[in-house]
Amino acid sequence: MRIAVVGAGYVGLVSGACFAEFGVEVALVDTDAAKVAALGEGRMPIYEPGLDKLVADNAREGRLSFTTDLSAAVAGADAVFLAVGTPTRRGDGHADLTYVFAAAEQVARAARGPLVLVTKSTVPVGTGRRIKAIVQAARPELDIAVASNPEFLREGAAIGDFMRPDRVVVGVEDGPSGERAAEVLRRLYRPLYLIEKPVMVTALETAEIIKYAANAFLAMKISFINEVADLCEKAGADVQEVARGIGLDGRIGRKFLHAGPGYGGSCFPKDTLAFARTGQELGAPLRLVETTIAVNDARKEAMAQRVVDACGGSLAGKTVAVLGLTFKPETDDMRDAPSLAILPLLAQAGATLRAFDPEGMPFARQMLPEGIHYARNALDAAQGADALVLLTEWNEFRALAPARLAEAMAGRVVVDLRNVWEPAAMREAGFAYHSVGRA
Repeated sequence: MRIAVVGAGYVGLVSGACFAEFGVEVALVDTDAAKVAALGEGRMPIYEPGLDKLVADNAREGRLSFTTDLSAAVAGADAVFLAVGTPTRRGDGHADLTYVFAAAEQVARAARGPLVLVTKSTVPVGTGRRIKAIVQAARPELDIAVASNPEFLREGAAIGDFMRPDRVVVGVEDGPSGERAAEVLRRLYRPLYLIEKPVMVTALETAEIIKYAANAFLAMKISFINEVADLCEKAGADVQEVARGIGLDGRIGRKFLHAGPGYGGSCFPKDTLAFARTGQELGAPLRLVETTIAVNDARKEAMAQRVVDACGGSLAGKTVAVLGLTFKPETDDMRDAPSLAILPLLAQAGATLRAFDPEGMPFARQMLPEGIHYARNALDAAQGADALVLLTEWNEFRALAPARLAEAMAGRVVVDLRNVWEPAAMREAGFAYHSVGRA
């Protein structure tokens, strides 16, 4: 089979490389000529474990190619996947579908025969029907079947998620066009049937809502456990034990019950906001989602104040080391990371900031205020610091010996916002140790 993927961002690049690994011939299209050239030379625009090798292997075998020529990529394709950005629209919180609609029209005009046009981008309910209208207006003589195939890729584990998914959701139209689209997508995902992961086929609108509902529910679990963590601190309980106790219930599950500084990244913030706006627009408000957003926004500000309080109520003249800047480990993604809200507040409070992240510093320099010193490693960041804040739970931070930190730091305040270190070990090393949801 042969497909084209429009958009060489995170979703498009990972999906295209994984489809190529399935044996599909994939043409990855992007308007950024510099990005396309870099990919052709084996240089990745993002950090994702294992992606560089996967891309190189499939490019070498001729299954994966990169181009700016949409017409050439679409020619002879069984399906074309739209994997362009859907950022939050300024002013109202809705997803900006400008790039999706433009790409759909361009694909329709470039098509030389019937094809299946698949939305991989995260889009609000109703988008598939609007895409159908766009392609019919552009090429009324062609049978272009429209489908939705939302992605469920976790940054840092995206390849495994694609190759061994919990489910594959496919939304299609009614009638022969929908049946043809479903059959094409079943063929593309056929390798997954060997591991008993069948494709779930639904209506277009159902598939679109599944994606948003899944992300909103996971975000809600994070905001829920963060509020429980505050209660645990007041009551003298341990939120980690509470999370384990409720997570062992199969109806609840253990994942996404880790207290911390709030969620971030490219999906949860924009998707919860767009989902809430869609509910308001359709007259079915999603009050739990709206509250989840509010709790998460307030959480980040509260974590900055927690650092100030741990330092005696003032950061004036103090040096604060920050370990971790990305929204989660194993990615260089800084989008909506808690650090983007917390570090400016610490700087406004008078702190001198020394920061280190294994992968995120190039993007952090572009997104955080000037004046931050970016260190060579964790101990370099801690050198001479009065206080240390852990924001992202990279494994290399877990391995830091408390004694080494104590040797590097001038002060003894540690604020662990991911509950990485053992309280007893940190206190034995002489630290005034503060964590989340633990007495």
